[in-house]
Amino acid sequence: MNRTLPTYVSRSDLVVADPIDPTAYVERPLPEWALRTIAYMSDIEQHTIAYLRELLSTRAVDDPEVAQFLACWFYEESAHGRALAAVLDAHGYQATTSPRRPLGWRARGEAMVIALLSATWSSFGAVHMTWGAINELSTLTAYRQLADRAAHPALTALLSRIGRDESRHFGFYFDQAERRLAESPRTRRAVRAFVERFWAPVGSGVRPESEVVAIVGNLFSGGEGREAVRRVDRTIRRLPGFDGVPLVEAWVDRHAGVAA
Repeated sequence: MNRTLPTYVSRSDLVVADPIDPTAYVERPLPEWALRTIAYMSDIEQHTIAYLRELLSTRAVDDPEVAQFLACWFYEESAHGRALAAVLDAHGYQATTSPRRPLGWRARGEAMVIALLSATWSSFGAVHMTWGAINELSTLTAYRQLADRAAHPALTALLSRIGRDESRHFGFYFDQAERRLAESPRTRRAVRAFVERFWAPVGSGVRPESEVVAIVGNLFSGGEGREAVRRVDRTIRRLPGFDGVPLVEAWVDRHAGVAA
């Protein structure tokens, strides 16, 4: 893709809650499954500050281009969360939110491992960029699935705006990952092994696994949902060293009740 950072940043068009017309949802409310899905998405988008805190403890921010992009990314992701929360408010839907700090010894241990690896492994930025590409593409695909399955004009319009941001985010992460993975076979092998061992859908570790499985089932069940998952995998497999990598579809296959 080889796009420049100014291209990504200059296209930022902040999605805010103010333009949302609550009467659109009064006249035609969303079903319960869609509201649960939106509540999950809103919470994870607003949890971005926790992910940013972890990123700031790594060498990723030593790259001026990455640091500038992350500022834009955080600003936009937080706005997505607020906009989605406004949809819930229009329904009088009370959503639970996740704590904005790591919980328990496992989360603290993971943060320490990430910081240590970042400090000792000069190519660790390739992990962040690859991970980000997978998460942004799967999130973008989830928004598209929600829009298609809910088939609500007001929600579709909002998700289309959010999707434009997510598409730019994916493009940046993918470009960065592609460049960093191309640097050496050792980096490609290490990053692939890390992703195969640790990757899980966005929100895993923040929301209960049963909820993650339910949301994935809402959005990606059936033949059409399975094909959407496969498109994500095919795109990520274009990265250097990622040909044939088991990814989203493999995760779906491992969890009962989700497979088509």
